[in-house]
Amino acid sequence: MRVKRPLPLPFEVDVHQFPVVLLSMLSALLPAPEPPTPERRPVRPVMRVFPFAVPGLSPSGARVTYVLAGVAPEAPCPAAFQPSAVGPGCRTALRATYADSTGTYVATVGVAVVDGPPPLSSSAGRPATVRPLAFPGGPAERFGDRQYVTGMVLRPGGRYVVAVAAGYADGRPYQPGDGVEPRLSAAAGRLATALHRALTR
Repeated sequence: MRVKRPLPLPFEVDVHQFPVVLLSMLSALLPAPEPPTPERRPVRPVMRVFPFAVPGLSPSGARVTYVLAGVAPEAPCPAAFQPSAVGPGCRTALRATYADSTGTYVATVGVAVVDGPPPLSSSAGRPATVRPLAFPGGPAERFGDRQYVTGMVLRPGGRYVVAVAAGYADGRPYQPGDGVEPRLSAAAGRLATALHRALTR
């Protein structure tokens, strides 16, 4: 009996669509993918970098699930990160955007492969982080450089960085001098930590 290959879900990206260079850089972090079957090409490595669903807490403290809105192709570091977020040693990057299950908060997550020490941080204004990435047709469609209100960069060691830029799904712009809700910054940190854990487990 012939088994039909299931249709791909919108968030799945086949491994062959990602550059070999990036996958080889991540090979030290990720386990070897399962052998492909006749019915389906493997998607596991990409989904290990950006899982479809990440459990977490909203800024109000409620339990939510951050759902993947989309994954962008590999990009040069200057296009994916603000320069002072990763420094000149950044080699390549991937980005994805998540929305919480209530459709209230959105966050772009970036994973970068880096060489060299981290740059000096600055506390003036919004923190330097990954560049926000919008995806049409959902909560993240109005999320851009003007909409992120907080962010963080997680560099626990090794040759990679996980960074998050977070904001609101209603498209409200950040205004210089605006106070940042501490709980939103904490939610961004928890999302970065959860994705870092998914990379290394």
